[in-house]
Amino acid sequence: MLDLQDMRREYKAAQLDETSVDSSPFLQFETWFEEVKNAELQEPNAMVLATANAEGEPNIRAVLLKIFDEKGFVFFTNYNSDKGEEIAQNPNVAAEFLWLGLERQVRILGKCEKITKAESLSYFLKRSRGSQLGAWVSDQSSIISSRKLLGMQIEKIKEKFKNGDVPLPDFWGGYRIIPHKIEFWQGRESRLHDRILYTKEGKEWKISRLAP
Repeated sequence: MLDLQDMRREYKAAQLDETSVDSSPFLQFETWFEEVKNAELQEPNAMVLATANAEGEPNIRAVLLKIFDEKGFVFFTNYNSDKGEEIAQNPNVAAEFLWLGLERQVRILGKCEKITKAESLSYFLKRSRGSQLGAWVSDQSSIISSRKLLGMQIEKIKEKFKNGDVPLPDFWGGYRIIPHKIEFWQGRESRLHDRILYTKEGKEWKISRLAP
């Protein structure tokens, strides 16, 4: 059995104070995200997405953030995937960015909704042709018999669309997380971390400090 009790690291990289953060959580996120990109951390836009079905059974997975602005945080997927079906049953979701290289986390609570078809198409057209074809082939989350079958399916799709652009599948597109709480977490020494919480109250955001 592995003994993990002595695995410790002191967090000393930075601090976070409620008097110095931006009044908008989206602008604060943008500031941190730029710092993460400049630090050249791997896949800085990777976020863990938590969903639950109608019975409350939870599920998590990593997805890639592709759009963020003051409307929310957007990722793309197959609507028929587990996450798509769970969001249809229960739109309440949670997401987390973990940037250990800077000793930071961002936690998001909100509701998830589909973006417009025009928004999905705009992003789909920016994807590589291989990724566009892959969206057509992958019946995401379903059981398949082998990798070989997947290869056969991609060859059929390549043949089908060989003479033109790859169209947007009607079962694929984006979801936007519309947050009502966003927490910024900065690791500190002795596990006395800085936790700054933004809570949506009407059209305004309230800023609070949480105990570590």
